[in-house]
Amino acid sequence: MALPSCPVTGTGLGLRRQFIDELLKSANHDIDFMEVAPENWMGMGGKYAKQFTAACERFPMLCHGLSLSIGSPAPLDINFLKQLKQFFDKHQIVSYSEHLSFCSDEGHLYDLMPIPFTDESVRYVADRIKQVQDILERKLIIENVSYYAAPGQEITEIDFTRQILEEADCDLLLDVNNVYVNSINHGYDAQTFINSMPTGRIAYLHIAGHYNEAEDLIVDTHGADIIDPVWLLLSHTYQTHGVIPTLLERDFNIPSLSHLLDEMAVIRQYQQQPQNMHAAHG
Repeated sequence: MALPSCPVTGTGLGLRRQFIDELLKSANHDIDFMEVAPENWMGMGGKYAKQFTAACERFPMLCHGLSLSIGSPAPLDINFLKQLKQFFDKHQIVSYSEHLSFCSDEGHLYDLMPIPFTDESVRYVADRIKQVQDILERKLIIENVSYYAAPGQEITEIDFTRQILEEADCDLLLDVNNVYVNSINHGYDAQTFINSMPTGRIAYLHIAGHYNEAEDLIVDTHGADIIDPVWLLLSHTYQTHGVIPTLLERDFNIPSLSHLLDEMAVIRQYQQQPQNMHAAHG
């Protein structure tokens, strides 16, 4: 039987340099796992390298990449993948996820661009994911991304995502906030999207805050607290697919560690809710 692509449980937090000192000096927090962008730590030396090693010894560590550019027309960066593999092996990284998007062509685009939702793209991306998995000797977990335009769309985002998961035999990082953001920006039903994802492929979840630019335009910033409709969508996700490991993302306007732990406590309450409901009806 294959190993799970994300062998963690409970609630996680993105590791940030802003609070790594406090995190390592204090007693065990209610943090079941942590996540980093490998690009931000791979070349690190000195104090931060020692702190990162200490964090990896204390918490199961996931990597969530930024620059694989799985949908790019440019060839995969094989040297980068080999460096990733060394980094993962050195620090016992338990899983690796990336965005179902592209961020480079002839140069870096500094944003995550949507891949056209077409059958041709499905085949192209699935082949590249298989290549990545062969080199890393690990299953890749891909994340549904927020997007603001859908150029060349021929099939639905749901079908596009499901077909890639199946054809590449990879897993899904289901970002609940991204589903909510896209449902507002593109006028679809968020619960229908959640319901359509294959339960057996969902490795873990992301949840985050965003910025309301206008009534029908939300920007996915990871720079604010989570809002009620996103909490409700998280609850719906648990009720639909079971209680899945969930990570709180906060990339900008980073508050105190205690504030982040408070938000994680809310995730934990929602994770306990489906079990309580089951017990009440059992």
